[in-house]
Parts: sequence; C-alpha cells; structure tokens
Amino acid sequence: MDLLKAKIQAEGIVIGTDVLKVDSFLNHQIDPVLMNEIGKEFAKLFSDKKITKILTIEASGIAPAVFTGKELGIPVIYAKKTTSLNLDENTYNASVHSFTKKIDYIIRVSKKFLSKDDYVLIIDDFLANGQAIIGLSEIIDMAGATLVGAGVVIEKGFQDGGALLREMGIRVESLAIVDKMSEGGIKFKNT
Repeated sequence: MDLLKAKIQAEGIVIGTDVLKVDSFLNHQIDPVLMNEIGKEFAKLFSDKKITKILTIEASGIAPAVFTGKELGIPVIYAKKTTSLNLDENTYNASVHSFTKKIDYIIRVSKKFLSKDDYVLIIDDFLANGQAIIGLSEIIDMAGATLVGAGVVIEKGFQDGGALLREMGIRVESLAIVDKMSEGGIKFKNT
C-alpha cells in the first residue's frame, strides 16, 4: 500500500535495527485518513471470505481494526491485556510475549462476544515474532470459531513471525513489509 509506505518513510523512526517507531500516525497519535484507507484495503484483501467479527489486541491494533470493521459493517472485539472490575470473569485467555515490551502478558476476551458461529479476521498493527496473532488464534480456537486470516499493517519481514504464521497455515496479508531497516533508512520488500 503506497500511501502507508510513504507515511512510514516520511515519519517512521528506526531505533537500532529492529524497532520502528510510528507513533505519529499509528501507535500514539492516529491518522484517521490513513486508517480509513487501511480499513478499505483490508476489506478488499479479505473480500473473498465470510467474516462476522474482527479481533485485535489493545491498544495499537484498535484503530486499524475499527476502520476495517466500519468498512465491512461488522463488530470489532479487542483482547484486553489487563483485568478490571468491569471485565466479564467468563473469558478466553492466552499468553502472549510482547516483542517491543519484552514481557509476557495474558490477553482476555469475554466469551459472550465470540462463539462457534463466528468467522474471525485478526487485525494487528505490527508483525514481528507472530506471538500476538498466535495468542489471538488460540482464543478463536477456544471459542470454536473459524479464523479466516490476519491483516497486518506493518510486517517486519526480516523477523520470523510472518514465515511462522504462514507455515501454520494462517493467511497473512500485510500492507507494508519492511525488508531491512537502519537509522539510515527503510527498505520495503517488493510484493
């Protein structure tokens, strides 16, 4: 997606060789015009699939998931990373390792929002090691629902997550695949 790649080139900040900071439009501040186009693109990429729900993890996956849900006219569920008094106790849970935070956390989805009748599209902001999507797919399996695929805004193609998920048989559609990056620049994989 050329618009996204241009935005990454213009505003993305590379830290070291494996962290891409895109907080000016995706991870802290949200560019709604770009998110709208991202939602349209995911809807188009998965137009061949029956989808009844979109699933993501709080917080950075919410914006692209909501715009995709808006485009498809379906609900968006986000897995919560923390417990709270207003979270239903009857939840599906999975453990996920965060690449950027270097911690493990439990994600939770209320059982009332996901059932065996659902066809679920996962939307995530980044794909590095694939653990977020694996955790979300475990929750989908627990519910007896069907995973139709995963839409990723930015995939780090030089890390093993994308290959791992594809080897598992998960359809992954990434809008921008970073092939290499350094403080000198970002190179995208030609797709």
